[in-house]
Amino acid sequence: MKKVLIVEDDMIISLVIENMIKKLGHNLVGKVASGEEAIKLAEEHEPDIILMDIRLKGEVDGIEAVKRIQETIDTAVIYLTGNSDKVNYERAKATNCVDLISKPFTIGELTRSLDLVE
Repeated sequence: MKKVLIVEDDMIISLVIENMIKKLGHNLVGKVASGEEAIKLAEEHEPDIILMDIRLKGEVDGIEAVKRIQETIDTAVIYLTGNSDKVNYERAKATNCVDLISKPFTIGELTRSLDLVE
């Protein structure tokens, strides 16, 4: 069982992901909607995996939040994105993420990504 942090600014999508995580038997340590909140919660709970939306409300996008989180803790990151444009894809890859999943995704796709995390 892994500790998972969900960072998603769409509450409906966030709820769907939460249900998937619980169905898969993982432990949800928190759900937040902004990069700033993600940084704070990640440092508090040190999750094994962060499911990170790239586009977020607030000043800090998902990729920038991951860079800041990685300065203090070692955690696996799976990006969730509604648009896989090349610029964000390259920025995301530069953070050594485990995977990048395009929304909408299935529980099967999420399971495959989670299985990549040691």
